[in-house]
Amino acid sequence: MSAAADTPADDYAIVIAGHGSRDPDGVAEFEALVDLVRAREPNRIVRHGYLEFATPTIDVAVEQAIAAGARHVVMVPGVLLAATHAKNDMPSELLALERQYPEIRFSFGAALDLHAKLLQLCAQRVIEAEGRAAQSSGETVPRSEACLVVVGRGTSDPDANSEISKLARMLEEGLGFGTSLTCYAGTAKPKVADGLAAAARLGYRRVVVLPYFLFDGILVKRIYAAAEELAARNPSLEILQASYLGPHTHVADVFIERAGQGALGRATMNCALCKYRVQIVGFEQQVGTPQRAHHLKVRGLSASTTASAPAADSATLTSGSASASVSATAASGTTVSRPPEASVASMASAAMLASTPPTAAADAAAALRLPAYVPHPIEAESMRIIDAGHDWSAYSPDDARVLKRIVHTSGDFNIVDDIYFSPGASVIGMRALLRCKRVITDVTMVQAGLKQALLRELGIETWCAVHDETTHVLAQTHNLTRSAAGIRRAWETFGNDVIVAIGDAPTAVMETIRLIETQGWRPQLVIGLPVGFVGTRECKQALRETMQVPRITNAGTRGGSPWAATVVNALMIGAIETIAAVSQEATSS
Repeated sequence: MSAAADTPADDYAIVIAGHGSRDPDGVAEFEALVDLVRAREPNRIVRHGYLEFATPTIDVAVEQAIAAGARHVVMVPGVLLAATHAKNDMPSELLALERQYPEIRFSFGAALDLHAKLLQLCAQRVIEAEGRAAQSSGETVPRSEACLVVVGRGTSDPDANSEISKLARMLEEGLGFGTSLTCYAGTAKPKVADGLAAAARLGYRRVVVLPYFLFDGILVKRIYAAAEELAARNPSLEILQASYLGPHTHVADVFIERAGQGALGRATMNCALCKYRVQIVGFEQQVGTPQRAHHLKVRGLSASTTASAPAADSATLTSGSASASVSATAASGTTVSRPPEASVASMASAAMLASTPPTAAADAAAALRLPAYVPHPIEAESMRIIDAGHDWSAYSPDDARVLKRIVHTSGDFNIVDDIYFSPGASVIGMRALLRCKRVITDVTMVQAGLKQALLRELGIETWCAVHDETTHVLAQTHNLTRSAAGIRRAWETFGNDVIVAIGDAPTAVMETIRLIETQGWRPQLVIGLPVGFVGTRECKQALRETMQVPRITNAGTRGGSPWAATVVNALMIGAIETIAAVSQEATSS
């Protein structure tokens, strides 16, 4: 029996796992809260770590706890509500740590979902804001004449987003507000500006803005700035800015409670509406999605390693290990600057269009460290035969790569004459794969034909809604085929940052064209290669004439899901080969 198994139930260390922030104010407040937890648990080992943007990283925090004598470590997510970080990234970190320290017992605490003490603290923040206003104006405004706007972080998880609505409703009824609205600082809708504008139109005397955030940071500052802009545009409307939760004993107590529950194996999460466990409308494709850590590239960062690094802005990190994913940073000991909106991959993809890549983009490409694409020996021999079997000099290297792959799939050199590329379509497609990272397909056969290893290496998601119940209802009520209904849902769900690959349904091509022409949809690239005899020629010709978007299609009745998948595969291979070339040039220079 291990030593960890003999550890008393109440003998455990707490590691509070935060996300991290580029804003030093947010980091300082997180650490102030950790100090509160430590003060309230003076006889317990308490450490903290971050997923990214700050040090130490979570693995270093756990290492420190073990070095201090911990044999049982409870990780508590230092984030509000259970979304991707609490459901995916942090559990993945914990699994990696369990493998690294098999002699140590690890437990996981629940995230800070709605809790009576947090609700009480939110009410306190509202009352404090009202008190400041009363001291300033000498006037008391009845809450029935005020609108409460609760601003959440916003995630890709509808369960977490819905908790913000629940919080707003509980505060509205509990405090007696005239009404309440919710909006989000990122990812979810409505955005902050839209939510505040809607509140201003309701006719209330006062709007109280409450950011449901743990700490200060870039997003909180943007929320307050948006509130000030609203006040400037509406001088007759009183706008109050309530404080976020901040380092408070109520928050510390909830952390401690979550740690105790985790130590006893009683950590509970709302799995009834978890998009990873049951089909939630609009998120059906994510049921059973495997847990993958997105922050392992920064593991090993500690305050000591960054203390000796050159001065840098808050977006600069020192990486102790590089991931094999497209979001990898750099090898141990180097310092890289993480652009706030553009990934390293998107920097490299921008360099693809330049004859001489800029130094920064070359360094970024080198940092990707993607493994070169190595074809199976039979595939390699086939490509050698295809190279020699046709004159490819009339085509650009990127178009030729796609054409050769289609020949390989179809077994027919003559198909080359039927393929149509809009100008620059192949290069645009490679860049879009690196930047947008999402491929929409009309049928699951196209999904199945995509090379899974390449998708993983480039971090690309695929989405097909043809078999979803929501798609079935949409198809029935709007007299669409399921493939066309799935395309319409993709437009509604993802907007323009997608590549559309259609290999089966002419109706999906026509719906794509309709959305482009009537709704202003602008996918980054449309691949339209359906096979068949009904409507196939016509939809391809119509796509060819749709000049608003880049497109790859063909003439005639031939095509199919394998062809559409082949084009995407060729673009992924081209993206990897281009990054490798930029990386090699950067290394040699």
